[in-house]
Amino acid sequence: MTTSAFVPMLLATAKMTIPNMLLALAEAFGVTLYIFGFTLLGALPLGMLVYFGKKSRIAPIRWFVNGYISIMRGTPLMLQLIVVYFAPHLVFGVTMARNWRNLAVLIAFIINYAAYFAEIYRSGFESIPVGQYEAAQVLGYSKAQTFFKIILPQMIKRVLPPVTNEIITLVKDTSLSSAIAVTEMFTLAKKIANSPGSPGMITLFAAGIFYYVFNYLVAFVMRRIEKKLDYFE
Repeated sequence: MTTSAFVPMLLATAKMTIPNMLLALAEAFGVTLYIFGFTLLGALPLGMLVYFGKKSRIAPIRWFVNGYISIMRGTPLMLQLIVVYFAPHLVFGVTMARNWRNLAVLIAFIINYAAYFAEIYRSGFESIPVGQYEAAQVLGYSKAQTFFKIILPQMIKRVLPPVTNEIITLVKDTSLSSAIAVTEMFTLAKKIANSPGSPGMITLFAAGIFYYVFNYLVAFVMRRIEKKLDYFE
């Protein structure tokens, strides 16, 4: 999850052309997409597990999960990144591998967003009328059939708008990975804008275009998914 040698060479040049600047931003945007993609792959299913833990009948599990959600939502993501990165060495005296920085970013993002997704799932499940469960029981559905065939599709339909908002926020939050010196697109854009012979504010404007276009595509895809689930209204 690093940029190639092209980026340091670009920053060292006396005069930076706009095409080279755009190429560097596009390369760094690959790091942004890496963080974004793996965070979603980890946080969406983990959020469901966290939700089940929150609803557990075992009190210690329920207490632990509630505490975890409270901490993740009550402290800055930047602080969580720093803690995850430095804690193994400062707390346990463990010397981590060179690629630990990249893994720490993913861990921090996943556990942070899983807490938010768990609360979104909770609101979705709790919005399902009790009559849906009763009707499924009358029809002879098992608990598993009721969950996967009746409750889960309706829950997904109801939570898509807030999930979409969180996903769009995630795209922008990837810039916080600079807290532990991971260079994604926005961090690189700032470096280029501050370097001698750079296009200046054009660089930051270009970075904003990258974010906007990608978030527009995310919103478009999520709207299409939402329309396909209109059957469950």
